[in-house]
Amino acid sequence: MKEFTIKDLENLSGIKAHTIRIWEQRYSFLKPKRTETNIRFYSNHELKTLLNIALLTRFGYKISHIDKMNEAELEKHILSLSTAEAQQERVVNDLIQSMITLDIEKFENIIDNYIISKGTDKTILQVIFPFLDRIGILWLTNHINPGQEHLVTNIIRQKLIVGIEGVSSHISRNKKIMLFLPEREYHEIGLLYANYLFKRHGIKVYYLGADVPLKDIAMLCEHLKPDYLYTHLTCVTGNFQLEKYLSQFQSLIPKIPLVISGRLCQKYKSKTPSMVQIKKSLPEMLEFVSNL
Repeated sequence: MKEFTIKDLENLSGIKAHTIRIWEQRYSFLKPKRTETNIRFYSNHELKTLLNIALLTRFGYKISHIDKMNEAELEKHILSLSTAEAQQERVVNDLIQSMITLDIEKFENIIDNYIISKGTDKTILQVIFPFLDRIGILWLTNHINPGQEHLVTNIIRQKLIVGIEGVSSHISRNKKIMLFLPEREYHEIGLLYANYLFKRHGIKVYYLGADVPLKDIAMLCEHLKPDYLYTHLTCVTGNFQLEKYLSQFQSLIPKIPLVISGRLCQKYKSKTPSMVQIKKSLPEMLEFVSNL
């Protein structure tokens, strides 16, 4: 991906499009090109510049001061930010830039170094999830090349699997949970993280993975009898309707509670069936795990 719309820059940097336009008029660090129909588009370099500027402004630097810095000075001030929050955001920005430029070795090294420094759990919460949240909108709008998506998500997937294999719990809860993604849902990162969390809390996990038909889930439930079913919805392809899916699920598997999290749940406002719980945020999901 070499060109970004102003909406892409807004989503990736957190700076409103209106503010970006004002900065273009007043300062010199952004110089977008325009299409024949006069629509702005931005380069990889301009994205990196805006990410750095957004980080500095959030931690007290004035935009008029930033505009006077050259690239080396900008990098120096970025590295000087010492708070944990600023350092985490800097790492997320580096992951975004590595993905955009397809510097996959650097992308993987950033994650590995954070795991060594902070551990798997903090890496997931402080770096991987914020990164996925920032770039997630690009997946939904097809503004990211599928090849880029596959590369970065598979690296993250591998790190999560290693974390899952290495996790141990000093407690054992008499609970069983079955994890799955519905048909035509292939974004497995959120579900793998749930797997990691449940195992860390001593809960028995049956992990079915992606693209699982309802009839297969129903058959397995008859034999394995889980206490809960869990799914995480990011971007189901095709004509997926959550309300319709929940109705079908309730009629086929009426006696086992279903817990749902993920991006597609955040704007769901219809009434849910009695055996369905929707977790619209990470804190809600973490509370559910802790209370099992």
